[in-house]
Amino acid sequence: MKSITIKGSKRESVGKVATKALRNAGKVPCVLYGGDQAMHFSADELSFSKLVYTPNVYTASIELENGDKFKAILKDIQFHPVTDKILHVDFYELSEDKEVTMDIPVRIIGNSPGVMLGGNLRNPYRTLRVRAIPSNLPDFINADISTLNIGDKLSVAELVALGDFSILHPENTIVAQVRVSRLAVSAEGEDEEDEEEGTEGAEGAEGGEAAAAAEGTPASE
Repeated sequence: MKSITIKGSKRESVGKVATKALRNAGKVPCVLYGGDQAMHFSADELSFSKLVYTPNVYTASIELENGDKFKAILKDIQFHPVTDKILHVDFYELSEDKEVTMDIPVRIIGNSPGVMLGGNLRNPYRTLRVRAIPSNLPDFINADISTLNIGDKLSVAELVALGDFSILHPENTIVAQVRVSRLAVSAEGEDEEDEEEGTEGAEGAEGGEAAAAAEGTPASE
């Protein structure tokens, strides 16, 4: 999994006054959990743009001014309710021999024959919860829809062997599905109605000709 570097400074004071001063200076107070004890530090708000404002998932490489380095994942983030400025960030330190749980984006690949015939693709899960050691965490979970016809489904059971990680969803969870579109159903119904009307018209014409023949008069003049 790709990593983004966050450069910061260890916080000596964690009170409200110090926290407010940090935010006024354009910095974000952060806490790193998972070690022997929680570590408080701060970093420039701009440092989080690629980590937060993206559909992708990254690990974070935290580098402090004193030379300490930590590999972590983003666990929680708080935003201002009005300005959407980042108020606080929590990280969890990674260990190479310890499994971690993350939400990994689902990437749809391939062209579905059912979609090309007018079906609608439904993919209700944009991410799937995965557990693995950090080195085995994928950037994406690929969902191949190239064999899906109208009415077909792709479930978690068909994705479980994609890598050295566990997907923490029931195997029958639907990741992608091709459904009949309403437009296709409507168009099919109209075609059937047109065929029925044409048949009725033909039958009516034949009936008129037969009646006219029985009376000895032409069907039309």
